[in-house]
Amino acid sequence: MRRYSKEDIIRITEEQGVKFICLQFTDILGMLKSVTVTTSQLKKVLANDCGFDGSSIDGFVRIEESDMCLHPDLDSFVILPWQTEARKTARLICDVYCADGTPFAGDPRYVLRRAIKAAADLGYTVNVGPECEFFLFHLDQNGKPTTETFDKGGYFELGPTDRGESCRNDICLVLEKMGFEIEAAHHENANAQHEIDFKYDEVLRTADNVMTFKYVVKSVAQQHGLYATFMPKPVFGQCGSGMHTNISLFKDGKNAFYDESDPYGLSAAAYGFIAGLMEHIKSMTLLTNPIVNSYKRLVPGYEAPVYIAWSAKNRSPLIRIPSAKGNATRVELRNPDPAANPYLEMAAAIFAGLDGIKRGLTPPEPKDSNIYSMTSDERHAQGIASLPKTLGEALHEFKHCDFMRDCMGEHIFKKYIEAKEAEWKEYRTRVSQWEIDKYLGKY
Repeated sequence: MRRYSKEDIIRITEEQGVKFICLQFTDILGMLKSVTVTTSQLKKVLANDCGFDGSSIDGFVRIEESDMCLHPDLDSFVILPWQTEARKTARLICDVYCADGTPFAGDPRYVLRRAIKAAADLGYTVNVGPECEFFLFHLDQNGKPTTETFDKGGYFELGPTDRGESCRNDICLVLEKMGFEIEAAHHENANAQHEIDFKYDEVLRTADNVMTFKYVVKSVAQQHGLYATFMPKPVFGQCGSGMHTNISLFKDGKNAFYDESDPYGLSAAAYGFIAGLMEHIKSMTLLTNPIVNSYKRLVPGYEAPVYIAWSAKNRSPLIRIPSAKGNATRVELRNPDPAANPYLEMAAAIFAGLDGIKRGLTPPEPKDSNIYSMTSDERHAQGIASLPKTLGEALHEFKHCDFMRDCMGEHIFKKYIEAKEAEWKEYRTRVSQWEIDKYLGKY
């Protein structure tokens, strides 16, 4: 990743004829927000002197506490490739600060910074590689998104049946211009479903990259007359979209999860990290799978993990250990979906895993057979529990977990609960089309 100074940014902006600076940050629900200024304000921005009204952002502050300030991360500077010369725009990702100069406790990026420090206090750096899936659908005549597609392709399908493949390729080209290293791009299992994998990085940069990735995917899709959605389960009867999160800890330049003398190639730290994830996963699920629709994906039969177990041999458990060894040794958490706020999701995973390491926890034996094919009695006998089945169950687990309260901080913990309680109440009281079709003519 390139390092930038303030002088570098001013020089590049002048040389490239940049007209606008887009200052981006993320709210607690994972929505990308921005404030755009002209380049005449660039020096003011670089002096951390760009204020905004925080009371207008979900989960931030009350109106009497609304003055907030954006502090740009200089290394996030990039020119957006799809803008015209007349509207050439550069992007800076920002941390949110209070008016008194202290970091804002409700900034998801700040929560992840706290998790990074917790790892650093134990001598670790954290690398993360996400696998983001999404759907490309057609728009209707009014420009609104639909779930319609001509695409009937399956996993690794070759040959376009609609505009999806060319759109996916253009997304890759734009991402590369923005500094991403694209490792693979392919059609996924469901019709109109795609995956683009980019190289792992230090965890804060990876979370930034997830937000940038979503922004680019939606922007390029729009140029192709398509709509990109990261909704976890947009189509009944098809596989949903996940965001598998591959995590590794490094210490003194070496992968702290690798031990060549272990049968699975895993160190004591890796086992502790796995155990910590498994212990805290129920309370984490509200963050890894944050919306009502997330739980339509987490059902048996569609490859999404439902059961709390780990394996180095199959993909049915919650946690998988990929076959790569040495510096590539990693723990793959398979339940997160792309609706998650990546800063909070990754912070929760780090805090949970570190807790397992610090307490010397040991995971149960790996489950190498297909858990989906087991009976409920067989799973019960082997002590295999399930993830929450609804947003309501996940909310209950999160709400009553002091560990999550400490990890997220009091502000985000309370505001997140408020938002999800409102969402769950709205869903429970809404009459769906399924209910009309099922019951109206019967009762």
